[in-house]
Formats: sequence, C-alpha cells, structure tokens
Amino acid sequence: MPAIPITKSPQPAATKPDQIRNFCIIAHIDHGKSTLADRMLGITGVVEDRNMRAQYLDRMDIERERGITIKSQAVRLPWRSGLDNQDYILNMIDTPGHVDFTYEVSRSLAACEGAILLVDCAQGIEAQTLANLYLAMENNLTIIPVLNKIDLPAAQPEKFAEELANLIGCKPEDCLRVSGKTGEGVEVLLDQIVKQIPPPVGDLSAATRALIFDSVYDSYRGVVTYVRVVDGHLSPRDQIQMYSTGVRHEMLEVGVISPEPMASNGLGVGEVGYLITGVKDVRQSRVGDTVTTYNNPAKIALAGYKDPKPMVFSGLFPLDGAEYPMLREALDKLQLNDAALVFEPESSAALGFGFRCGFLGLLHMEIVRERLEREAGLTLISTAPSVVYKVTLDDGKKIVVTNPSEYPDGKIAEVMEPIVKATILAPSEFIGTIMELCQQRRGAQKGMDYLSEDRIEIRYTLPLAEIVFDFFDQLKSRTRGYASLDYEPIAEEAGDLVKVDILLQGEKVDAFSQIVHRDKAYAYGVSMTGKLRDLIPRQQFEVPIQAAIGAKIIARENIRAIRKDVLAKCYGGDITRKRKLLEKQKEGKKRMKMVGRVEVPQEAFIAALTTDSDKASEKKK
Repeated sequence: MPAIPITKSPQPAATKPDQIRNFCIIAHIDHGKSTLADRMLGITGVVEDRNMRAQYLDRMDIERERGITIKSQAVRLPWRSGLDNQDYILNMIDTPGHVDFTYEVSRSLAACEGAILLVDCAQGIEAQTLANLYLAMENNLTIIPVLNKIDLPAAQPEKFAEELANLIGCKPEDCLRVSGKTGEGVEVLLDQIVKQIPPPVGDLSAATRALIFDSVYDSYRGVVTYVRVVDGHLSPRDQIQMYSTGVRHEMLEVGVISPEPMASNGLGVGEVGYLITGVKDVRQSRVGDTVTTYNNPAKIALAGYKDPKPMVFSGLFPLDGAEYPMLREALDKLQLNDAALVFEPESSAALGFGFRCGFLGLLHMEIVRERLEREAGLTLISTAPSVVYKVTLDDGKKIVVTNPSEYPDGKIAEVMEPIVKATILAPSEFIGTIMELCQQRRGAQKGMDYLSEDRIEIRYTLPLAEIVFDFFDQLKSRTRGYASLDYEPIAEEAGDLVKVDILLQGEKVDAFSQIVHRDKAYAYGVSMTGKLRDLIPRQQFEVPIQAAIGAKIIARENIRAIRKDVLAKCYGGDITRKRKLLEKQKEGKKRMKMVGRVEVPQEAFIAALTTDSDKASEKKK
C-alpha cells in the first residue's frame, strides 16, 4: 500500500447493509484477476482514464515486474445496477493466485459473502483454481463462475464452461463470459454480483465487532488496519480495543479505500475500510483479531482464521554483521504486511548473527528476501531451505528440528517428516513423465481422474522436503509449462533420514549441513564437495573437503596447495641439495597445516547455497 495521503473531504456516513455487496476474485496465477479488477475500476469510474495503469491494485514494484499479485487489495466500487436502477456499493478484494499465498486468500474470504471464480478460457481449470474453490465452499460463499479472456484466438469457452459446470454443479450457460482486456461482459458481471451475492448480515444496535483482515505499516502514520465491520458502528474519535490483547486506542481516522484511502464519517454493518490509531508498534494490530469499542465491548470474538503454519524454513543472514539490527526492524515491519511470515534469532559459526525464518513455500521465501533487500537496502545470504522434523532418541526424548544444526548426534530411534497431499492438473499426454517424477521424489499415488478427454488430475502424497527444493521447476520443464500444482499438509510419517555434514580440514561448517533421505545422501555429498572445491581459493597447504554422515566419510575432494618453487635458486650441484630444500618445504607445509585455518569467502557461501533454479532466474535477468 502507498503512504496514506492527507485526507480528502469526508465521505458520507455508513451505507445501508442491503446496498452493500462484498466479494473477492479467486483464480489460478495468470488467469487475469488483476486485469479484470482494472476493468471494474474503469467501468465504475473510481479511477479516471488519465490515471489508469495496468495492474492498478498491485502497488509493489516486485508485483509489476513479475506480473503476479502478492498482497490482497481491497477497493470500494460504486455501481448503479442495470437490473433495478438502484445504487450499490461493491467492496472488492483482489487476491493472489499462487499456492504460497493461499493464506492471503483465506483471509479475504472471511471478509466476503461471495466470490468470483475466474477461469482462463485458453488454459482451463488448474490446481489452484480447485484449491481456492474448496476454500470458498468451506466459507459458504456464493460462487459466480466466470470464464475470462474470451477475446483470445485459442479460447474454448464451450469446453471449459462444461468443465466448470460439472465441478460446481451448475449449467454451462450459467458461466458468465467476460474479457478483462476489452471489457466485454464486465457490466453484466457487475449486475450479477448485485443479483446473486447476498447483502451482509449484522446488528447495528449490538456491541461493535469488526474483523481485522489485513494491516500495513506507513512510515508517517503508523499501523493502518483494514477491517470488515460485522456488528455495530465505528466512528472517528471512538475509544476502541483489541479483543485478544485488551489494548485501548483512540481512533484518529476511519475511512474507505476508493481505490485511494479517503476519510469517512464512520463504517457501518457490512462495510470494509481502514482505521488509523497512530500506533507505531506493529505487534498491536494482529490479523484475525476482533476490534470492539472500549465503553461497550463485545462479549464474543469473531471467528478469525487459522494461524498459518510455516512449511519451509531458511536462515537469513546479513552480509555485513553491522546490519543485524536493521534486518530485525525490517522483518518486524514486513511481518505486519505479511502475517504468514515467522522468524526467530539464530547464530551460525560460519555466517554470524541472523534469523531463522518460516515461509509458506519457495516463492514466498524468494519474495520476502527480495522485499527485504529492496525496501531496507540490505544484502542477505539465505541458507538452503529445510522443513520441520520431529526426532525421537533411543531414550525416548523428543526434539523438534527446524535447522540441520539442531539435529542430534546421539542414537536416533525415529525421524518423523511432514507429508503433503499434492494435486497435479495437466494434459493427459504428460501422465508418464509426471508419475516418473513423483516416484523419484518418494511419492505414493492416491488417485487419478479425467476432468475432460485431454485433462487429468493426479493425486500423490509426497514428503514436503522433496517438494520444497526444485520439484515445481522440474514439473514445469517436463510438461512444457502446462502442469499446475497445489499441495496441503496432511500428516507426518517416519522416514529413513540422515544429516550430511560438510567438513573443511576436519571442521564442520554448519551452513552447509543438510538433512536428506539416506538414498540421496551420497549425491548431495558429491555435489556439495565438488561445488566447494571450485569456490574456495587455494591455500598454502592442501585442504580436504569431506561429506560425512556421523563419523562415516561418504565423499571427498581436495583443494591442492599453492606450490612455491623453492628450487628456482638451485642452479646445479648435487641432487641431495635439491632434496634437502624440498624436505625443508615439506616440514613447513606440515607445520602450517596444523596452525592454518581455511577462510571461506562470503561469495563461496552465496554460490554454494544458491539452488540451480536461482541461478537460472539470475541468468534470465
């Protein structure tokens, strides 16, 4: 969100609930959500043509560059319905489409009564479309099926209308056809939103309850909290309190987003808007909390949503140790914008002080790191991603391991690893190569269904550790980009896992340790020792690089010593004279090896911890 501007003239006070419709747009990544949102902004007139730009609601540079939505964005749209000639207020929330940002979608659904299920006419239903549909059904939302991009030459609206109708149990003709690019059918869609989505229900006279569904940090005005009012009324200068903490605040400003923030005289039942209390502490406005008034507090909190569980863990360390306090402050502010991010301090012998961060997936990890580097001007090193393991020792003691350095050295009875249910949608011609990939990643097939003659849904259970590294990249390359993946955690199972340590001259380097399946330990050891041999500069003495499981060495590479030519000054004479000089050099090397330490340059850490997919994306740039 941009900085909240100095407010314009106040908007009128709260609208009647039966004139309000709250809805969100859900779809797979790249199915045209942001383009459709742009067209709605233009048609309803909240953004003038001269101010219009593509992806208007995507406020971050990183969203524009990648063409993806990362943050949900709420906006208030005025609309005069062509069906009954009445004025309505439509509160729209544009949501992300990638599996890593499902949490943003779940929060948006809690603030709505209806959802537009958007499907690309050329690509059809994909994995995240299904996942978001099930989320909407769990929230009992009214679902409006919409086929987008009907202007494309490759569009097949009839075929995908049939697919969509079978999926949600409606008739093919009930699927609306629109083009976000040209604006065709968008006015009909806005009328159907008014007709099909029910108005919000709430009690104006009851104690005030409002659900916090998002919050951002503004450098000038502090924490800006986005709320959906369920009961009662919020007015400027009200004394409010947060239900979970009981902390009391005075509201300095209440307003709506249209699409720029505008102060109003209050928010009533069913309205979506923002609050500013001047609070600078980012921890006092928790997403999912209930806002109520101090004088007449609500007795029962609103049902929020489940706290997100991090799926992938990685260490973030500043390249310059002096930037550690800046990294802490940047993470605090980012956590307010991104409620799914968790972190705790961590120190590493090799990398110094940093933070162990939990992410929802690899893209989430990549985005967080890039945002920290851009917004706070930091240079960071991230360690290889890992998942949470539960280790039981022989004596019955249980340990939770989020970092390979926490893995115990004693006798281990059992290691439990997280298992996910993966749903893959792809053209049926790729069945063989998808099954081969899943078998290589220790997957177990759970089912397979044909959605149509040439599209298939394959369900597998896979260890999460096998997905977080490069599974998605492999899937895309094997299916020419046609396959889509969605996954959710379901259980934990015992696995034959070991910790592979990397030793430099007999000393462990904790940053390179990794927990892997026993069958893949040798391959990891060989690849990491080979990488480090090329990256670490040669020393005055020979340096062995070893990969070990416990005390057993499984791979080794040597960095040859830099050799000084001690025979250069020896220009003739007996061979014993040459031998004497070489023996003297040999003794010196042995002594140096005993006292010398191998210094690993930071560039070597960065290169060794960069995955092949990261390198490929850097080459593209």
